[in-house]
Amino acid sequence: MLPGFRRSRALRGFVLLGVAIVVWCAPGSHAQTGGTSGRSLLIADGLGKAAVPLDGPWQFHVGDDLSWADPAVDDTTGHNGWEQISADQPWGMQGHFAYTGFAWYRRRIQISTATHEALDLALLASDIGDVYEMYWNGRRIGGLGTFPPHLDGPGNVSAQVYELGPAREGTLAIRVFAVPLASGDDGTGGGLSSVPQLGSSETISLVRAEREYQWLRSRQFRFALTGFFVLVSLLSLIGWVRNRGQGLLLWMAIYAIMPFLELSLNTLRMPLSLFWETFFSQVLISLRELSQWFLLAYLLQLVYLPKLMRFLRIAAWVILIGGFLDGALFLLLRWMSVRLFTVLDAVLAVIIFSFEIVPVVLVGIAFLRGKRLGPARWLVAFFALVAALWYSVSNLAIQGVRVTHWTLGDRMAAPLFTLFGSPFSALSVVRILLFLSIVNAVVRYALEQSRRQTILEQEFRNARELQQMLIPDSLPEIAGYTLTSAYTPAAEVGGDFFQVLPLQDGSTMVVLGDVSGKGLKAAMAVSLIVGSIRTLAGYTQSPATLLERLGDQLQGRLQGGFATAIALRVDAEGNCALACAGHLPPILNGREMELPGAFPLGLASGVRYETVKFVLRASDRLALFTDGLLEARSKAGELYGFARLQQLFTGQPTAAEASQAAVAFGQDDDITVLTLARNACAG
Repeated sequence: MLPGFRRSRALRGFVLLGVAIVVWCAPGSHAQTGGTSGRSLLIADGLGKAAVPLDGPWQFHVGDDLSWADPAVDDTTGHNGWEQISADQPWGMQGHFAYTGFAWYRRRIQISTATHEALDLALLASDIGDVYEMYWNGRRIGGLGTFPPHLDGPGNVSAQVYELGPAREGTLAIRVFAVPLASGDDGTGGGLSSVPQLGSSETISLVRAEREYQWLRSRQFRFALTGFFVLVSLLSLIGWVRNRGQGLLLWMAIYAIMPFLELSLNTLRMPLSLFWETFFSQVLISLRELSQWFLLAYLLQLVYLPKLMRFLRIAAWVILIGGFLDGALFLLLRWMSVRLFTVLDAVLAVIIFSFEIVPVVLVGIAFLRGKRLGPARWLVAFFALVAALWYSVSNLAIQGVRVTHWTLGDRMAAPLFTLFGSPFSALSVVRILLFLSIVNAVVRYALEQSRRQTILEQEFRNARELQQMLIPDSLPEIAGYTLTSAYTPAAEVGGDFFQVLPLQDGSTMVVLGDVSGKGLKAAMAVSLIVGSIRTLAGYTQSPATLLERLGDQLQGRLQGGFATAIALRVDAEGNCALACAGHLPPILNGREMELPGAFPLGLASGVRYETVKFVLRASDRLALFTDGLLEARSKAGELYGFARLQQLFTGQPTAAEASQAAVAFGQDDDITVLTLARNACAG
């Protein structure tokens, strides 16, 4: 057993034992309620260390008059609108249905102590809505919230303790204000709904501690479940950060964190006012709903339907803005009339409610498409359908309940069972099952994606090995020349290629080029091109003819892509013939050669290319390269550019040195460089 758990059990035992001893030691402490001339009088007889509930009839009056805090006020029943109600039920259940606004409670109390000494008394109060303040013998002793015209109610707070000081008798007055009712309020609330407790300061502190313990105990299962949700959210977020293409993991992270945010806001008693708490609650509900929509779209494989996803994005914005405005109504409540608030709240409720059926629509579309989704995903669809229908029906049932008086919403929200002190309604059970089914489906999805990624990576490795076989590791010797090459792909496989092929007449054919696109598709195109070049080099010694025939073979076979290439034939005497198919011109002795414009390969058949002839003399240097060298990009977004390129080759680098210069600057694409230098002793 963990030490912290052992301490909590010991504390609980101490609290319960202390309360039992207090009650046993003060058997004479009890309250008597009497009436004199229509007034309620509570007699706390023999008050020792036990707390006395201030139950029985209280004097009650709707409206507001600060003089009603005065103990001398005549609050006789039937006089000037005073009546009697109990404190254990709100006024909406005691003849003041749907009443909002000001009201006052009053209670005269006589106190006798077991020791005949005046005790320092304290009052424990809870469940008073929405704004209130306490008066003891006409003196304000505290309260929560602020009254109109600066209306601001308290949030989800714990029971409050108010010190009364030593006293033998007095009048307790409570001033209350209830805010206008929302569309789903049933009108039975308002004012006190639980009986305040009176006792010594020590006793009230003990009772409050026991209440807090029971409050925590009733939520321990929910806390544990929420911790699991947070863990799922963090793991999903980490997975999405590692692979931004997995939108499912992002929506899973958002959806899983919502229970924690709602718990923090509504249960952990954040230091927020009632109106700000309501505002954030509405926004969180909207985020929870729309994140569930996108999760379902991914899991039910509906993200590939453009029109549906467009509708889903619009619906998400509508419900998010609707939730924002619905929550903002409470922030603006102090500046608007009750009628205007009621109308706007009803309109927004209708708009938001109309989109609660979206999960049903998604499940219906998935079913009609008839795709084989597997048991895990259909289980998600089932629980999503049940949760959406239950949530929609229960929400519909409480709309306008003050008029319809339907009890269906209350029955649907009632707890089914209690586990470890935590109550569970049917909707909470279905949502837990929905969440667990989503986790199961997402885990299966992640494992499947991991398996596919492994297969894809293996395919890339195979493609790279194939490409390495096609890109020569060692270059053939060309008499009278020094030849260097460098091939640096930006990814596992690249779209650059080059070939150095000896011809039958003793000359050498050099072909270098670049395929549009990247990845496996480009690599497969390179394999096709290299094979064609090797075949064509056995039939022609003309660079232009080689490119023309290569273009005819590639036309329609690159799936909408194209390739650029440059072909050079060089002999031992330095005679060169060059043809270019849309490729970057080579650099000769630090200067870019002038070549006629030409069409890339694969876009059309029957294209003809022009041959350019020149002579390489002793110490001349020719550099051929792909656009990855020119388009290297720094972290600041600056391109390498022609100026740096010419300066680079002015220094007569090898192919590897030129390639590394671009990589150091910031590689953005495949880089291939080939340099050909005629030796100084050559002819």
